[in-house]
Amino acid sequence: MQKNNLKHFIHLHFLVFIAGFTAILGELIVNSSEVIVWHRMLIGSILLAIFMLFSKRSFKIDLKLFLQYSFLGLIIALHWITFFEAIEKSNISVTLAMFSTAAFFTSFIEPFLFKRKVIFYEVILGFVVVGGVYLIFSAEFHYLSGIILGLLSAFFASLFSVLNGLMIKKNSAISISFYEFITGMFFITIFLIFNNDLNSVIIYDIFSLNYFYIFMLGSICTAYAFMASVYLLRFISPYSVVLTYNLEPIYGIIMAVIFFGNNEKMSFSFYIGLFLILSSVIFNIYIKKRNNKDYK
Repeated sequence: MQKNNLKHFIHLHFLVFIAGFTAILGELIVNSSEVIVWHRMLIGSILLAIFMLFSKRSFKIDLKLFLQYSFLGLIIALHWITFFEAIEKSNISVTLAMFSTAAFFTSFIEPFLFKRKVIFYEVILGFVVVGGVYLIFSAEFHYLSGIILGLLSAFFASLFSVLNGLMIKKNSAISISFYEFITGMFFITIFLIFNNDLNSVIIYDIFSLNYFYIFMLGSICTAYAFMASVYLLRFISPYSVVLTYNLEPIYGIIMAVIFFGNNEKMSFSFYIGLFLILSSVIFNIYIKKRNNKDYK
């Protein structure tokens, strides 16, 4: 790995800014959550396919891996749908605060999947996260459905990240994402067919401002952000990348207040709860770095 430098860290923070801006686009786009994610995956898969063609990557895949990637496609589709639906039912601040609990879910999903014992400090930090969620829940009870959907989104995100981490050992991250996006679209299409709502994915005015937001979501916030993050791992340690991405809720909430004003200003208890969640996540990553020399 080459030495970290300022240029690559600025690029990394730009990617985290983009990740936070995803929530802003979710608020601006007028389509349903399923339609938003369907188009996000369509645009992302097309751009990844173009990248694979130009970089001469193979599209060949065996059936077993395809089925595994298909399951991950379903998981990431559920993560994105519940994320945008949480914004619809509450607001950006509540959704991003709940999304911050993804690391908490990961600390319990990993032991289950890898059959290792739950570490004591993870349990303690888990209680801190629960305390933070309780503060937000009690202060913003009128956003109950958004809070639940945000927690579901965080759970799906953590499940996806753990399983995707295992899959990357078998294939390139770009190829995996291409098949995840394609199959995610397939599952959403099946849902829309059964819901008699397939026509909703047809957006007639692709030159509208609304579709411009959708295109930004699928291109800049999905295809570009993903390929760039994979590229930056050549120069920046995984520890630094993971730690920096935990700034996403902070960036997103600040942007939400700038864009939407009073609709995103929350109670003092909300920010205390968010602080507890983020502090436990960062502390957990720090301890893992101290205990695992490979996690640099």
